[in-house]
Amino acid sequence: MKTNLLFVLSISIFVSLASCSSDDDATPTDPVDPDPTPVTKTTYDKDVKTAINNSCATSNCHDATAPTGGLPLTNYTQVKNAAQNGNLITRINSNTNPMPPTGKDQSIINLINNWKNDGYLEN
Repeated sequence: MKTNLLFVLSISIFVSLASCSSDDDATPTDPVDPDPTPVTKTTYDKDVKTAINNSCATSNCHDATAPTGGLPLTNYTQVKNAAQNGNLITRINSNTNPMPPTGKDQSIINLINNWKNDGYLEN
C-alpha cells in the first residue's frame, strides 16, 4: 500500500513538472502603437504666419505701415500678444462681432485655436 501511494505520488510530481513550461524561449513583443502618425503641433512660422498674412495683414487692415485696424499683425510677437493679451481669439470666434468682419473662415479659426492649444509655438 505504501509502495502504491509512493508510486502515485511520484507519477503526479513527474506529470506536474513535465507540464511546466519555461518563458525563457518566448520572444518578447513590443506594444504596437495603434496610430503611428506623429503628432504635429501648430506653429506660427509653419502654419499661422501665412494665414494671418493672407487674411489679416492685407488691404492695410493689420499691416506694418498704417494698419486701419489699429493693430499690426505682421510678426510672431505681435500676433502672439494679440492672441494672449488682446481680443484676437475672442474676435475670430465671435458670431456677433467677428474678425475679419467680411466673414469667418473656419479653417483659419481652427488653425489659430489649435496654435493657442499647442502653446503659441513659434517654429
